[in-house]
Amino acid sequence: MTVVIDTRRIRHPEKQNRPETPILKKPEWLRVRAPGSAGYNATHEIVKEHGLVTVCQEAACPNIGECWTKSHATMMIMGDICTRACAFCNVATGKPQALDATEPQRVGDAVAKMGLKHVVITSVDRDDLADGGAAHFAAVVREIRARAPGTTIEILTPDFLRKPVSAAQTIIDATPDVFNHNLETVPRLYLSIRPGARYFHSLRLLERVKERDPEQFTKSGLMVGLGETKEEVMQVMDDMRSAGIDFITIGQYLQPTRKHAPIDRFWTPEEFKALEDIAWAKGFLMVSASPLTRSSHHAGEDFARLQAARRAAQAA
Repeated sequence: MTVVIDTRRIRHPEKQNRPETPILKKPEWLRVRAPGSAGYNATHEIVKEHGLVTVCQEAACPNIGECWTKSHATMMIMGDICTRACAFCNVATGKPQALDATEPQRVGDAVAKMGLKHVVITSVDRDDLADGGAAHFAAVVREIRARAPGTTIEILTPDFLRKPVSAAQTIIDATPDVFNHNLETVPRLYLSIRPGARYFHSLRLLERVKERDPEQFTKSGLMVGLGETKEEVMQVMDDMRSAGIDFITIGQYLQPTRKHAPIDRFWTPEEFKALEDIAWAKGFLMVSASPLTRSSHHAGEDFARLQAARRAAQAA
């Protein structure tokens, strides 16, 4: 019998060679119901019908049941194979396929069919592309604008490390409503958790968004539970505010497999509430901090509340 192996999806050697570590039992506050509602199934069918990839599935997000029930899905463009092997991420690492020129239109059609008021578009890292996939991102934004003009658009991008500055500018100029790029963790842990990235490069990417388009909202997120201290998290908050970042999300890291970075500890809901209070005090316009917070969790509701508050302030 001949066994055919898809070499594109072989895990990066860095992941294969990592020692296995035990997965800690989740505390009660991290337990969620298994998905299976009618709304969930309807969203699943639309995603399947349009041949789309979602980070909800690829990253094994614990909130998929809640979000898909509400017809909220975070689209992941440019394939499901990443060129990097971050220690926290569940997305497959390998050699990606060529970009699909029909994807922007399919994403736009799906957003319109789902009737989304707010959509989050993310992607794998595409270090193999000259612009990191920036032009493809911009095309997706334009197609959504054309097919669902009432939908606000949030993008969650790679860092475009070692790409021309013009790459990120291409996306900024497509005018998404929110430009999101996650710092993920504190600088001290980058070498072990996010070895293919650079902390200050990621910070500078978001700062450049504000320099080019001051009206565009910027957003970033952190995971806790990897060994960081509260003081280090607070310093990252200060760095974000210095870069003009408007929104922050903070959630608990959950270990996908024994080959991924181990959980140092579970932060309690009370500790997350303390981080939330600190972030508001530092001047962020939107804060989401809880054990189950993820970049796109409640993103639409949070953005809608911010817009409503701004309209009320302008009318006063």
